[in-house]
Amino acid sequence: MTCFVFFTRNWWAGLLALAVFVGCQPSQPIKTASNDPDAESADSAAVEPDAPASEEQPDDAPADDQSAVAEPTESEPTESESTEPGTAEAEATETEAEATETETEPTAPETAAEQTVDDASGETVDDASGETAADAPANEIPADRLARLESVPAAADAEGPHPDDLNGDGSDWNQWFGSGKRNNVPQGENIPDDWDIGGFDRTTGEWQQEDAENIKWVARLGSQSYGNPVIAGGQVYVGTNNGAGYIERYPADVDLGALVCFDEETGEFLWQHSSEKLKTGRVHDWPLQGICSSPYVEGDRLWFATSRGEIRCLDTKGFRDGENTGPYTEEEHTGELEADVIWNYDMMKELGVSQHNMANCSITSDGGDLLFVITSNGLDESHINLPAPDAPSFICMDKNTGEVYWTDKSPGTNILHGQWSSPAFAVLGGVPQVIFAGGDGWIYSFLGARTDDGQPELLWKFDANPKESKWVLGGSGTRNNIIATPVIYKGKVYCAVGQDPEHGEGIGHLWCLDPTKRGDVSSELAFHLDDVENPIPHKRIQAVIGEDGEIARANPNSAVVWHYSEYDADGDGEIGFEETMHRTIGTVAIKDDILYIADFSGLFHCLNAQTGEPYWTYDMLAASWGSPLIVDGKVYIGDEDGDVAIFKHGKEMDLINEINMGNSIYSSPVVANGILYIANRTHLFAIAASGEEENDDDDE
Repeated sequence: MTCFVFFTRNWWAGLLALAVFVGCQPSQPIKTASNDPDAESADSAAVEPDAPASEEQPDDAPADDQSAVAEPTESEPTESESTEPGTAEAEATETEAEATETETEPTAPETAAEQTVDDASGETVDDASGETAADAPANEIPADRLARLESVPAAADAEGPHPDDLNGDGSDWNQWFGSGKRNNVPQGENIPDDWDIGGFDRTTGEWQQEDAENIKWVARLGSQSYGNPVIAGGQVYVGTNNGAGYIERYPADVDLGALVCFDEETGEFLWQHSSEKLKTGRVHDWPLQGICSSPYVEGDRLWFATSRGEIRCLDTKGFRDGENTGPYTEEEHTGELEADVIWNYDMMKELGVSQHNMANCSITSDGGDLLFVITSNGLDESHINLPAPDAPSFICMDKNTGEVYWTDKSPGTNILHGQWSSPAFAVLGGVPQVIFAGGDGWIYSFLGARTDDGQPELLWKFDANPKESKWVLGGSGTRNNIIATPVIYKGKVYCAVGQDPEHGEGIGHLWCLDPTKRGDVSSELAFHLDDVENPIPHKRIQAVIGEDGEIARANPNSAVVWHYSEYDADGDGEIGFEETMHRTIGTVAIKDDILYIADFSGLFHCLNAQTGEPYWTYDMLAASWGSPLIVDGKVYIGDEDGDVAIFKHGKEMDLINEINMGNSIYSSPVVANGILYIANRTHLFAIAASGEEENDDDDE
């Protein structure tokens, strides 16, 4: 990100920030969390760039280690185009014509091999062969590790809702989108679809609650807010900057990353964690962007990624409980408005990470002792050099101590820009999988467990871009990285591609994948005409260059269930603006097999989650940075103009209302304990039906 203004097709410019809404290497030596969370390690040791000096040179970089993944099924590789919405992955053909990006008209879906879940074992069983996923050679996992794996949760009764349609129990919302599956579908009733935020005094900024309707309370945030609200244990946490100036020692004109905590019932400010800006500046810690991650909360502990490239564990009560909880107890400031740090892990110091602009991963867990993190390792300010090519992109660590169990650098020298996605976790096919979206435009799945040898175990990887797509500096190309978070629903993985909002609009791709496959499960493989038996290594800028004798051919081991990019909905033989999936930084939400996603061109898409068949699109007329919420039979989505569009959940478009929130929305609506939370750029609103309104004062 290099400037403050970029233009969409709408009349106004968006603020520049990258919000979260993001071969295996030997693991790094095991390290534990630092006892000095305030150490300026990144400022005292400059990171020397050793990546290639030009944009094209990374194409010649050594390929990732392929030994960790299984080879595709042996068959004559053939070339084909991408699978269209509503179709199964196309079978390989005999043609050797060069692959193109031309899309064909969708046809009726081909049904993949029928699979069921064995009630006793929890494993996926192929109805034709009778084999379980664990029986298949491509899915083999050592017996000593299988003993540690969880079973797939039993499916709900056929007449009841599927477990994946009910994320949580309607109470707390303790992490980014509620669980490791990352599906924003909380339970809730009587959630308002009409409200008025009221006004704000132009002199004091004080909320004028007498003009508001269905607003429980309003809390002041900073001047820019990209973190998503998390609600747990009677408290609400939001990432923002220091524009509110809650801490006396840090007036509002001091730039900080701020994780602020409010009382869930009243909106009263409780405490703030303050991350001072790195002296290296915008290359590592972009001004005014604040904390762009969402925390993970469990009991009286909270974990989050600071913009400085640290993973910190905090006491959720701060110092309001009168205790300084260790092992770290050397805080200089212990007033009741300050955060109580338990431990700190500095990824820049300990792992050599060089995050591009900021770290912003929203951490998740396996539900036990493990945390999963994307490090945000990326390019430097030149947008060409990769200062830390050997630094990991993905890590697994102990939530209690900060000890790192394994790391992985699979994106390697193929990182396109930054790495701003967040991981997902679920048991899939009887195997715990942690799914990372890399800055190279690939999706990676690893065994979501601590391994005996300290090495990550790669299960599968998927190139989310057509092989002939090309990365162009500044965003004018067709190859994308991934900022969205993967979502897991009914045993499948959903994820879309996009770029830094500064790069503007462009073609996008939304994928539905089968996570029981193993190895390279991309839609296509790249070959040279001189050797159509052995795939060529991936190249950063463009995987397949036709004039060099390279071709893309269908992968017989592809995990693609369906792919959505362009769809001739009206059958006129042309692809219109509203028949295109554009780049997105948003994440899908799915309920009752109906999927919703917003793209950065302002389109809101509704599709069949099982087939990819589009149901409808809606033009919001403004870029969307966030992701949809499905709750109480309604769907909510915000945009950069500050509007929240509310639809009736269903296959037919039914717009219920559009409500303006006063200024831009860069996060996503969430619901916890029957309250709807929406943050605009400067305030957090707790929205409740009129019977639950309270006349609480603004906490400014």
